Amino acid sequence: MATTQVILRTKIKGLGYEADIVKVKAGFARNFLVPQGKAFEATEENLANLEELKAKRAERLAEELAEAEKTAAKIKKFSPSFDLEIGQGGKAFGSVTSIDIHKKLEEGGIEIDRKAIQLDSPIKTSGKSDIEIKLPQDVNTTLTINVVAKES
Repeated sequence: MATTQVILRTKIKGLGYEADIVKVKAGFARNFLVPQGKAFEATEENLANLEELKAKRAERLAEELAEAEKTAAKIKKFSPSFDLEIGQGGKAFGSVTSIDIHKKLEEGGIEIDRKAIQLDSPIKTSGKSDIEIKLPQDVNTTLTINVVAKES
């Protein structure tokens, strides 16, 4: 299979970030990446302009890091409360899942990807729980939620 090297102009999921030199199949480069403006061929001229793309990448990474840290600070201050119905004998009806936590965060004005919420299993007990949230740029934070038991 014929491969070629290209310099990425934008972040492409599963391939790399801008200013990365990657080896891809020639047809993928010729038919998709170059015509769409997502990459250009790794020629001598283009390699000379690589510093400009690296500066653009550093600027984007700095912006993403600042945004992730700002979101982490909001999450740290936010402490949502959930109601969990308890029947006779203390058996819980339902649970608190990552979907429920994501909805509460959105109601609080905090926008994150639902997959960032690291919840091993649904919460079926009352009390306080700490949930780890992994944000972009390796920024991690902890969300403390309170689950209140209500008898039905």
